[in-house]
Amino acid sequence: MAEDRAAAAERGRSKRIGALGQLWPFLAPYRGLVVGALLALALTACISLILPLAVRRVVDGFETSAAALLDKYFMAALAIAGLLALGTGLRYYLVTRLGERVVADIRKAVFDRVIGMSPVFYERLMTGEVLSRITTDTTLILSVIGSSVSVALRNVLLLIGGLGALFFTSAKLTLLVLLIVPAVIVPIIVLGRRLRVLSRRNQDWVAASSANASEALTSVQAVQAFTHEGLSRDAFAQVTETSFQSAKTRIGVRAAMTVIVIALIFSGIVGVLWIGARDVRADLMSVGELVQFVIYAVMVAGAAAALSEIWGELQRAAGATERLAELLAVEDSVTDPDAPVSLPAPVRGEIAFEDVAFSYPARPDLPALDGISLRVAPGETVALVGPSGAGKTTIIQLLLRFYDPQSGAVRLDGVDLRDMTRAEFRRALALVPQDPVIFADTARENIRFGRPEATDAEVEAAARAAAAHDFLARLPDGYDTYVGERGVMLSGGQKQRVAIARAILRDAPVMLLDEATSALDAESEGAVQRAVDELSVGRTMIVVAHRLATVKKADRILVFDGGRIVAEGTHDSLVNEGGLYARLARLQFTDGMAAE
Repeated sequence: MAEDRAAAAERGRSKRIGALGQLWPFLAPYRGLVVGALLALALTACISLILPLAVRRVVDGFETSAAALLDKYFMAALAIAGLLALGTGLRYYLVTRLGERVVADIRKAVFDRVIGMSPVFYERLMTGEVLSRITTDTTLILSVIGSSVSVALRNVLLLIGGLGALFFTSAKLTLLVLLIVPAVIVPIIVLGRRLRVLSRRNQDWVAASSANASEALTSVQAVQAFTHEGLSRDAFAQVTETSFQSAKTRIGVRAAMTVIVIALIFSGIVGVLWIGARDVRADLMSVGELVQFVIYAVMVAGAAAALSEIWGELQRAAGATERLAELLAVEDSVTDPDAPVSLPAPVRGEIAFEDVAFSYPARPDLPALDGISLRVAPGETVALVGPSGAGKTTIIQLLLRFYDPQSGAVRLDGVDLRDMTRAEFRRALALVPQDPVIFADTARENIRFGRPEATDAEVEAAARAAAAHDFLARLPDGYDTYVGERGVMLSGGQKQRVAIARAILRDAPVMLLDEATSALDAESEGAVQRAVDELSVGRTMIVVAHRLATVKKADRILVFDGGRIVAEGTHDSLVNEGGLYARLARLQFTDGMAAE
């Protein structure tokens, strides 16, 4: 399955190293750093090309009357070496700083993009893979920008400049050296293509490994409770081992390419030097010229070998760039309009569903809502009840515009949600989800998440209203106690009360409660229900509940079944009608009393 995904992804992606060009928008704001780095790079390359000339002067000075100039030659060589060190340090600083800055911008851009994506996006791509792209792929790009590209450009300059210097020193020997070039280029091209494919496949498996680990670790309690540790270890080991085998194949190809290229280059150079040594014996060139030629030849060979290695890094970075570019370019099915309208002020909280039909993207043939029309008046409390899968939570999902209906419209105060920015109307909503989300922070900051500017007194008032103050006060550091990742230090009921306090603190005109009291004991539920009753005054309330005791006081109860509203009324009237609601009430109240 994973191999099929990797193969499909591979077919749909660019095969060009030119994918690195997609990094330019992130480099463009820092043109000054780019220019400075290029100038430092050109300076060090030029100085490197001058060094062999100084060495030739020194060597030939031993055999000529210019021996008196040796001190000056040595001092000149020392000065050149000093400039080389200074230029190299400057290049390293500028290039590394540029790489860190660009990668930080890329990470922020990718996170900014994915944090606003609708749930449809996460149905197609696992969170672990997104994190892998933000971390692993950006690390590859950092390596390229902060090292590989500058080294590659430096070696290109050394290669070109070295070849020119070789011609200047001895055209005959240089022509012999150039005969080696075709033999070197062919394996670079052939193996380089194979290396790019392997690099991309390796990155896909690394992402799969990260996604596997993320899923297991975020559900570690369930894994341990069902004694699934062994199977989880085996699954992770299998994916990781496949990733390793993929990396081993890539490493083998790259190593083979390096061996072939370096062997060809240095074998050719040895042959050329043999001819050069014969020319020195025949007085066709001086010892200094031969030494100069040797240094340039080694420089050119080293540059070519380095480029062959760097090519592999560039291939991997091109794959990483493609993966990040995909995230930045992905189209969301839920978008803000180009010319958004604003909610009328003040927000009244009138909600309307007009002949709404909706199916989840993962289940397009199964209607979640089938022609739903309903209207909730400002300040009204409406409860949604019915069996699991009837469409109750889908109402909440569409109100928050996590999805758009296939037909019909959802309106707030008469304005279609699709005509406003999501941030505009979501500010008027407060949500208590069925599975409360608790962040790895203090209890205080988890509540303050509902309204970041709230004071400590307001946070504690919200906690009291949600019946959370007593247990929070008993924590080791009170409200400032760190509650652990996903709130592992809190019980299910405690987490739900923190989530309710967060929604109370938000003080929004529309409250959405999705099974908000499902994890509470009877005493806490009663306290929270009293707080909700007080909170409902002057606010629109949509309450999704299985436990009918929590909705008896609602102004209206809508009974859902199969994506439709099958009954509507108060608790008493629905019980008297004898339909689905009456059957649910009989199961929960009568049977429950019999059990007691």
